[in-house]
Formats: sequence, structure tokens, C-alpha cells
Amino acid sequence: MAPNDSAETTGEATGTVVVRRKAARYIVPVAVAGVAAATIGLVPALADSGDPQLPKITAQELIERIAASDEQQLSGTVKISTDLGIPSFGGLTDSFLPGAGAADSTSSAAPDTKLMELASGTHTLRVAADGPDKQRLSILGEGSEYSLIHNAGEVWAYDSASNEAYHAQSGQAGPKGGKAEERTAPEGVPTTPKELAEEALAAVGDTTSVTVTVDGTAQVAGRDAYQLLIKPKQSGSTIGSIRVAVDARNGVPLKFTLAPSSGGKAAIDAGFTKVDFSKPDASSFSFTPPKGAKVTEAEDLKAGAEKDGAADKAHEDLSALEDFRGLNVIGEGWSAVAEIDIPGGSGLPAGGSGDVPAQAQQFLDALGDKVTGDFGSGTVFKTRLVNALMTDDGKVYIGAVTKDALVKAADTAK
Repeated sequence: MAPNDSAETTGEATGTVVVRRKAARYIVPVAVAGVAAATIGLVPALADSGDPQLPKITAQELIERIAASDEQQLSGTVKISTDLGIPSFGGLTDSFLPGAGAADSTSSAAPDTKLMELASGTHTLRVAADGPDKQRLSILGEGSEYSLIHNAGEVWAYDSASNEAYHAQSGQAGPKGGKAEERTAPEGVPTTPKELAEEALAAVGDTTSVTVTVDGTAQVAGRDAYQLLIKPKQSGSTIGSIRVAVDARNGVPLKFTLAPSSGGKAAIDAGFTKVDFSKPDASSFSFTPPKGAKVTEAEDLKAGAEKDGAADKAHEDLSALEDFRGLNVIGEGWSAVAEIDIPGGSGLPAGGSGDVPAQAQQFLDALGDKVTGDFGSGTVFKTRLVNALMTDDGKVYIGAVTKDALVKAADTAK
């Protein structure tokens, strides 16, 4: 073990380095989970060459190195695996999203849906970047590959399994519209240890509910690294710890591991197995659709959605989301819980109510645990990280906290 400084620091020190986000105290732990996530256990598969001897550094100094890291050029392989304790429903999840089944469903190469597959299972990615205008991300499958390439104003995606390609101008940002983004992946889909680490550090914000220490050193992808350890102080959090391996030379996070408080394997673990910070070959960002490939233009997807009314339906769905009657945060730090009112003020149909078939009711009951308290009654839906309580009177309490913490928050709200 290298003689690192493990002196404790608080989130107050990070406030000058990491950009604070609205309601970060509860949103970011959820986002880190992938997703809710958000929100992704990523299998390390990294070489272990012993702990290198490195100069002492404080947690504050290491955080500043992460914030100051600005490597514009790199290429490498990232191993990603997610174990949130929920089944992988594949494309079924998209059926519950606003506008799902509309534009993206006409092309298997459209990126918004494809990259959400990273939210579960184990994946191997190849990444390359040359400044803000050139990025490439490839997901390697068994005998197939999905690639997303951004090069000087154009975005190409290609799914070799279906021999389909997708093309857009970067300003279109895909069939759902929106502003051009410098990053290759859709917003909210972290694909590198650096992106995951930035989410976690933003969660530290100005709260003192976590401790941040330097906890030894490691070798990741053949490079010496310091290990930054983030641990919640409060009870009730489902997050046990977050460990970030930070390149000792340039401050780039090389590996990110999120361990649940319940123990067992990592829920989120992303790490480089190979990395090179030199300029990638220009051919990495070139793409020509293979002969016979079906090419879908983003504008065509958008026009098709508008023609069949899917765009209007998506707009209605989004308008419905705006009917939520406010957001209340109960508690502080990583044990905070978000309280949301459901439009219409009703929760899940009660058993025997006749609102849903008996078989469907049994399925819903199997997914969650019935709970009662001063708030009334409801159902808790659990993963290894993010849990949610839906009350029978139409409220939702959600956070990276235990079932008991959710019930306590609901009682407090009353």
C-alpha cells in the first residue's frame, strides 16, 4: 500500500471545483445508478500489477486534478457491467417512455434506444476521441458491432447485426430533436469512468453527508493511479461506497466502482482495460455505409413520426409529465428522498378492485413489497440501488435509500 494521505475532506471543498446541479443531493445518486439512470456493475477485468508507490496527495488536490483534466485525445477499451438486481427487458422498456415506438422504432441503428442497453448486463466498448468534434463509440457483441461516430458536424450509427445505418447532422441530435451535443452518447448515458466520476462528485456538492479520502493506489490499464474513496456517512443509503481510480499523471478517471451497502458484487463498475492518450488515427472517425445497408435519415424518422401522429402523442405524454404538482425533497445528502405527486392523484390499483386482471395484479404484487405506515399504505419497488414507494393515494417517494428509509420519509411528509 502506497503512503497516501487519507485525510478526510468534506463536500464543501469540492464546491469550488465541481459544478453544482439542481437538487444534486438526490438526483445524482439516482443518475449514477443509471439511470433510474440511469442511470449501469461494470466488470473491471483490469491488470493487477501491485500498488505503485506515488507521492502523497490530499483528497482535495486529487479532486482538483480530476476537475482540471482536459485530455482531448484518447483511444481505448472500456469494460462495462451493471447489476442493479432487476431483469433486462431489452426494448420493452422503451414502451414506457414518451414517444416510444415512434421515430426510433423504424431503425435499429438509431442511438437513443441502442445505448440504453448499457444500463444492464456486461459490455465491452471501444472509444476514441480527438477534440470536441470527433468521437467514436463501439459496442462489441458476439459476432456483431454497433458503432456511433461523430465527425465534424455529422453523426453516423451502424448496427452490423441488422446491416442498418442511421445518419444525422450533429445539430439534429437524433430523431427526437434538441441541440447538438459534443458528446457522442445521448445525454444521461454515461459511457466512460470520467463521466460517471463527474456525476458522483457533483452529488457531493456542498453537503457534508459523505467523506472523501485518498485510499491507496492501483494500476489500471497499465497506468499508475490514485484511488479516491467516497462514502456516505448517513444510515439508510443503498450506496455503500464509490471508488474512483485517477490517473496519477493527467487526472483522468480510469475506473469507477459503485458498491451497494447491501454488499456483494459491484452494482456499477466501469474501467479501462486499455487506454492511449495519443492522437487516434483519422480513420477511426471515418464511415461509409456498407453495400446493401439500409440507411435511415434522422429527418425521415422525424417526418414519419409527424405523419402518423406519433410526434403529437409524444407531445401529449410530455405535457402530462408537466402535470406533476411539484417536487419536494425530504432529508439531505445521499439519504434524501424525492416526493412526487402523480397526475390524477391515484396509485396502483388495489387488489380485487377490478381495475386490472387478477394475473396482472399478481405480477405487480410480485414486483414490490406492500408496506403501511402513518402515511397509509403502498408498494415499494426495489433494486440494489434505487428504490421507490408508490402510495395508494397517488404519491411516489424515490431515492437511493432503503425500504425503511422510504417509509420514514413518507411518514415525515404527512
